[in-house]
Amino acid sequence: MNDSDEIVVTGGKPLNGTIKIQGSKNAALPIMAAALLSEGISVLRGCPRIADVFLMEKILRELGAVTWWQGHDLYLDCSQADGTVIPADFSGKMRSSVILLGAMLGRNHKASTGYPGGCVIGKRPVDLHIKVLRSLGAKIVENGTEIRASCGKLKGAEIFFSKSSVGATEQGILAAVLAEGRTVLRGCACEPEIGWLCSYLNGMGAKIFFSEKNIICIEGVEYLRPGDGVIPPDRIVAGTYLLAAAATRGEIIIENPPLGEMDGILEVYRKMGGQYDIFGGKLIVNGKNTGNPLKLLETEVYPGFPTDLQSPAMAVLVTISGESRIREKIFEDRYKTAPWLCRMGADIRIRNGVAVIHGGYPLTGCTVEAQELRGGAALVIAALAAGGTTKVRGCRFIERGYEHICEDLTALGGLLIKDRGTL
Repeated sequence: MNDSDEIVVTGGKPLNGTIKIQGSKNAALPIMAAALLSEGISVLRGCPRIADVFLMEKILRELGAVTWWQGHDLYLDCSQADGTVIPADFSGKMRSSVILLGAMLGRNHKASTGYPGGCVIGKRPVDLHIKVLRSLGAKIVENGTEIRASCGKLKGAEIFFSKSSVGATEQGILAAVLAEGRTVLRGCACEPEIGWLCSYLNGMGAKIFFSEKNIICIEGVEYLRPGDGVIPPDRIVAGTYLLAAAATRGEIIIENPPLGEMDGILEVYRKMGGQYDIFGGKLIVNGKNTGNPLKLLETEVYPGFPTDLQSPAMAVLVTISGESRIREKIFEDRYKTAPWLCRMGADIRIRNGVAVIHGGYPLTGCTVEAQELRGGAALVIAALAAGGTTKVRGCRFIERGYEHICEDLTALGGLLIKDRGTL
């Protein structure tokens, strides 16, 4: 990709206006995997047209699915999706491709994939995924470059997760819905996308219910019919735009916020001094008084503050006078944005796994590099708050999760231009 794969941002202007949030990336990807479990045409309505969804679509096509779009509705005809191999070229580009193993085993009793990639924010081992599949009766062989799985009829089991894992929880759900008997998943992740996956599968005829917090019970069924459901608004995108308003001291209205999923985000925003109101289902954001440093912001599993918004929050805190601290508790290598913010004029020091931010120094536009999805969004936020022009290179990373970040922020009064140059 050419160096001019970049977003050019002219900063220094408060955001103002109304915005609608795209469909959720983290909900869409596992639901696309769920479509494999039916021999028919499933529909994902309001699906985001983003790079990760397009890549998952290509993988499903490689497995034999026929796919097409009507606007933002994605149709997946999995009638002939009997493939059992995900080429390494695909699996190496996207972490979430690993959740296809459970769906492929449930459908075809055989699956093979390279090790998942696409992530530079820290260790994300697949050991919990393999544990789940083995517990349900799959035979797993690893050779260092490839994971091969096979089974007869998967059989229900009781599985305990030693730590919260969204992907491994989704893996267990996808593998168990067609398994024989009852599966109980204990210590599950509780992120909203888990609930959306279960709801979609139940609409396909699955029997999934939450017996209590962190426990999911699944009664296996013989077959599933095609699914048809709406992808919810993306809480991380909504949080990104909320934090962009805070960094620029702007005022925006989010038309379709996933309000029930944003409590942890809104609490941190309020502690920063941001104000908001909810009226008619809309989130009315007033970031003019954002100016309180945070003694300690810690990322947590849901419903706490999400790790995906840690870097965007850092971009806000560097604009606030005083000392703030961030402790990243989910991924150990998620401070990659800090050096680039320092290049713009921020003062951030990483000590014993804690980012210490001495905020309030003016940010100045320069050339910075996105190295991963959410860090790239954070650099765009900082660029909006900075004086002068910033070039954010690597916008291909940002496009993994944001359908039209430039258009959205331009509609709010930001000055952003996407420059792809010669690819």
